[in-house]
Amino acid sequence: MQKLIKKHAEKIRFGIVGIVNTAIDVAILFTLRIFGLPAIPSNIISTSVALVFSFFANKTFTFKGKDKISSKQIIYFLIITLFGLWVIQSVIIEGTNLLLGSWFTNKYFVLLIGKLFATGASLVWNYLLYRKFVFKNNTDAPLL
Repeated sequence: MQKLIKKHAEKIRFGIVGIVNTAIDVAILFTLRIFGLPAIPSNIISTSVALVFSFFANKTFTFKGKDKISSKQIIYFLIITLFGLWVIQSVIIEGTNLLLGSWFTNKYFVLLIGKLFATGASLVWNYLLYRKFVFKNNTDAPLL
């Protein structure tokens, strides 16, 4: 069991950061929605706050980066993350709303379902591309 945990330690750390990051994101998202801001702008704001946390937590905790932060690293991180958050997540959230919105009267439930699917999709997107392009100094292990 310890061997298995050690083999997948980076993925486990990424998952821990993802859980905390998602909690930050969802808390802000639903707070903004409760105050009347539409879903997509709320998602952009919530994911932006979570993005800052994500960069530093992934650099230091997940991928154990000890190198100085470079502008190239920040640019890659922003491109990968923002595409995942603002394009992939927005498409999935809106698609979920279109598919399920007429079936459920609770718009927050539909938003939650969409956000969960969107988070899963961006989780895979981020991990694979962070390892390949952003935090690649510590990538001896296979991607999956």
